[in-house]
Amino acid sequence: MKFSSLIPVVLIAAVVTQGCVSSKKYKDLQASYDQLKEKSKDLNQKYQSGQQDLSGSTSRVKSLEEQIASEKANSASLQAALDKCLSSTSQGNVNISKLVDEINASNKYIQHLVNTKNKSDSLNLVLTNNLTRSLSREEMRDVDVKVLKGVVYISLSDNMLYKSGSYEISDKAGETLNKIAKIIKDYQGYDVLIEGNTDNVPISQTNIRNNWDLSALRASSVVQSLQNNYGVEPKRLTAGGRGEYNPVAGNDTPDGKARNRRTQIIITPKLDQFMELIGKAPEQATEPVKE
Repeated sequence: MKFSSLIPVVLIAAVVTQGCVSSKKYKDLQASYDQLKEKSKDLNQKYQSGQQDLSGSTSRVKSLEEQIASEKANSASLQAALDKCLSSTSQGNVNISKLVDEINASNKYIQHLVNTKNKSDSLNLVLTNNLTRSLSREEMRDVDVKVLKGVVYISLSDNMLYKSGSYEISDKAGETLNKIAKIIKDYQGYDVLIEGNTDNVPISQTNIRNNWDLSALRASSVVQSLQNNYGVEPKRLTAGGRGEYNPVAGNDTPDGKARNRRTQIIITPKLDQFMELIGKAPEQATEPVKE
């Protein structure tokens, strides 16, 4: 609405009805006209500002309506997904129960393995302590006892075990082998592997072809001595030769070669005990679990 157009009409009407007016009256009318003009200008500005605010509000309302429509669509989609989940709750409960049973069985098996390992570690520690306490200080210079990954390794130097350049057991090795044999017989649940090792110097005897032969013959000599002289059950014993191919030191020095010329007595749990552990593993599900 325009207010400025009304002001001249009012003034003209006043002049016509009253004729000539005094100067003071005219000034008063002029002042009133100016005030009305300012008010009209101010009202027009407010009107324009109101129109702009209305336009902005309309735009925001439209945006909110679009957001509401989008949220309603999302809500409908979620409801449909929920309805689908609820319709398959029965099957889902079966699958979850099956998974829980399998996890429980697996956890029991893992605990069984942990307990078995702890028991084996304890036995190995006792075995090692008993053996080292039975050996003299002089014997300990030629015997090295270690436990690696649950297996007991008794490493015997060739200088103590065999006659020079031979695979025959020396007389001074008898007492040491006797002590080892007593420990082996005390632990009936263990198998014993005798493993021969050499340095890389080729053998020059006519009845021995190479270091493979020498290492195997020396391991066989220890096996037969444990069986025949110290009463270890032969079914628990295995002889094997690794020649020069399992060194523990470099062959470029006399000391390194001496360390490589060794025979190891390896004491391990029996194979059927491992198979028993495998047999106790939880059975796997015959059908894949559906998601």
